[in-house]
This record gives sequence, C-alpha cells and structure tokens, in this order.
Amino acid sequence: MRFHSTNKKSKNFSLSDALCLGLAPDRGLFMPDSWPSLPPAFFKNIDKLNFNQLALSVAKKYSADIPEKQLQNIINDVFTFPVPLKKLNHNLYLLELFHGPTMAFKDFGARFLSRSLSYFLKAHKNPLNIIVATSGDTGSAVASGFFKVPNIKVFILFPSGKVSPLQEKQLTTYGHNITAIEVKGSFDDCQKLAKQVLGDADLNRQIRFSSANSINFGRLLPQSFYYFWAYAQLKKQGDNRSPILAVPSGNFGNLFAGLMAKKMGLPIHKFIAATNSNNIVPKYLQSGKFEPKKSKKTISNAMDVGNPSNFARILEIYHKSHRQMTKDIIGISISDTDTKHIIRQIYKKNGYILDPHTAVGVKAALQYQLTDKDRYPIIVLSTAHPAKFKEIVEPVINKKIPLPKQLQGAMKKKKQAIKIAVNYEQLKQALLLL
Repeated sequence: MRFHSTNKKSKNFSLSDALCLGLAPDRGLFMPDSWPSLPPAFFKNIDKLNFNQLALSVAKKYSADIPEKQLQNIINDVFTFPVPLKKLNHNLYLLELFHGPTMAFKDFGARFLSRSLSYFLKAHKNPLNIIVATSGDTGSAVASGFFKVPNIKVFILFPSGKVSPLQEKQLTTYGHNITAIEVKGSFDDCQKLAKQVLGDADLNRQIRFSSANSINFGRLLPQSFYYFWAYAQLKKQGDNRSPILAVPSGNFGNLFAGLMAKKMGLPIHKFIAATNSNNIVPKYLQSGKFEPKKSKKTISNAMDVGNPSNFARILEIYHKSHRQMTKDIIGISISDTDTKHIIRQIYKKNGYILDPHTAVGVKAALQYQLTDKDRYPIIVLSTAHPAKFKEIVEPVINKKIPLPKQLQGAMKKKKQAIKIAVNYEQLKQALLLL
C-alpha cells in the first residue's frame, strides 16, 4: 500500500511514512493510492468474528509495513474493551464507542496510532514529537494512549475555556512525556498552529514532529474497524439490511473512516453527517459551496470546528463531485436547544442518558426517519460517556450521573499547562525549550 497527498505534489509514501510524518511535505493529507477490498466470504461470515479478528482482517490490507503477528499483537493490546450495539427503537441503534480508558471513541485511534508508531520507531531508532490540537476528547485520548510510550513526546494544544472541566483534567494531568499547552483562542486556532508546526521545515530539522489528530491516517484506519463491527452486530441480531450510519461530526475524520469501510465493500446505505451549529459541511451538501467560518461555541464542544480538515479527503473520494457525494451523505445540523430536548426525551422514554455529541446524532437520525419511507436501520455512533459532560446533561435530565471509575482519578489530579496566545512564534519558542 502506497500513499499520496491530497495536494497531489507528494507521492509514493509507505504507511510508516504517513504515520511518522502525519502531514505530507506539501501540507496535504495522506491518502491511499487505491482502496483494498474484502472478499464476499468475509461479509458472509462477519457476524462470526470477534472484534479483534475483524480488525486484523481490515488492518492488514493497509499494514504490509507491519508483519501480521506484530499487527495482531498491537490490536490485542489496543482493543481490550467492549463495543456494544444497543437498540433504542425498532429501527434505531446506538453503537457505544466510549468503553475505553478515557470513555470516548478517540481511544480507538489514539491507542492504535501510539502502538503503531512505537513499532516503527523501534526500527528507525529516532525519537518523535507529537503535536495535537483538541476540542476535547482527542487530547485526553492521546494523552492516555501515548503516556510513557518510549521515544515519543506529546504536545497537546487546547482552547482555553472551551473544553469541559473533566476533559481539561484528563488532558492536563499526565505529565511525564505529555505536555498540555493552553491556547487563548478557538479549536481552529489550535489546529492552525499545529499544522504550522508540521509544515515548518526549519523546526522539523531541529526536532521531528508528527500529528495525532485525525489528519494522521493512523488515527482513521482503526476507526474504520467499528463500522464493520456495527454491521456484524446488526447481522447477528437477525437484520441483514444495509444500515444508515449517523455520525456526530466535527473535523470529519470519523465520517471519513466510515467512507473507508464503504470503499472496502461494507454495505452501508447512506451516512448522516450530523453537526451542531458549526454546519459548514451540511451547508456544502445543500449548496455545493464550501465556506469555512470561525467556529461557534456549543454544548457539543468536541464538534466545534469551522474548517474541518478531513473534508479534503472526502472531496478526493468523490473526485470533488457534489452530486456523487450527496448520493451517499446527508447533512443535518442540530441546535443546542434541540440537543437538550432530545437528551431529555430519550431519558424519559428509554431511560438512556445521551452525551451532547451522541444526542446530535440521535436527533439527526430521528429527523431523517421522518422522510425515510424504506425504513432502513439507523446506527448512531455514540461517541462519549455522558458523565464527561455532567455540567450540561444533569440539569437537562434533573438527575446526577455517577462518575465511572475511569474518570474519577483525573478529577483528583493537579492541572499542568503552559499558557500561550494565538501566536506561532510563541508556540515555536515553547517547543524548542521543552
């Protein structure tokens, strides 16, 4: 498997190159030169595989750089938690992706990427620095996944006052090889600064950087695994229809991972790109015009992205054809008011507590169901545990949410963060001194 850049100026890279560089030399995003496919027998028997067997079948199509035995060891080390599919009503399901160490779906990508990079660094014997921007859960998952991984330092940029208190504790309390940098700006500012670091040739000659954001292909490959798992669990429940996947979306890496699965042959009927009021992509799907804007603060903060990076990858998949993209993807934007309403409604009706991001997906799915005459099953990706957003959810449902064991420890630790302005030279000097 070889990789090229979405900017078309950089070509012929290995998986190791794509993961260790993060961003292509021409500042584009890495993409496979071709899409591998899985045989019909795989899909016929998919419901008989456990998660790790399924993950290996998918991963080895991309990972010739890693021998199969070592790849299996990475998968077994990473995916040690359940991924249940739960039914809300006759045609609506939730795939719970929040049972990992930091209780968010980002654990899948961060843990797989850290172990894969560790494998490649053993061969190259060169230390690596990771720069990552976070709007919430990415930072905590990367901090957890990379904590004490040999030969890797991690620098996490997060927007001051724009992540939940628990998320902030999770990403600022590790120490050791993890450094949190608090930026007086938005997530988009953090993401722009991180990309400047990756594209700074002078800085990278002094200290080598890669990314653990979803711009890194190594974050997205493992996220494709659970799309196959969702279909397998649906089939195991006796439903062989092609599902619709409702994906809460911010930087659009999660939806791109689903498109990867579809390109490999997974029978997905459609995708619902569910956003909060940062509705850049839903507007594009309606009008054909992509117009990035400054992000707005919402109660589903991990999706507060005004210029989603991975949209460049989605455009490439569809050869920049708006007409082709809209055949597969429906964009629906959900307000904070409707997000709170659906959290309250689902709790009263089903006794199930949604986090704000999953609630955006559920509301979008229910809205789509009103127009779906064929009644396809819809699977909503449930992205985080509601306890991570207690301050928002508890007043809505008028109930205290117990804090799971995975989250209790972080709240007792002391925050450690370096504060900077939205200033690249200030960030660069901080990185050179750390």
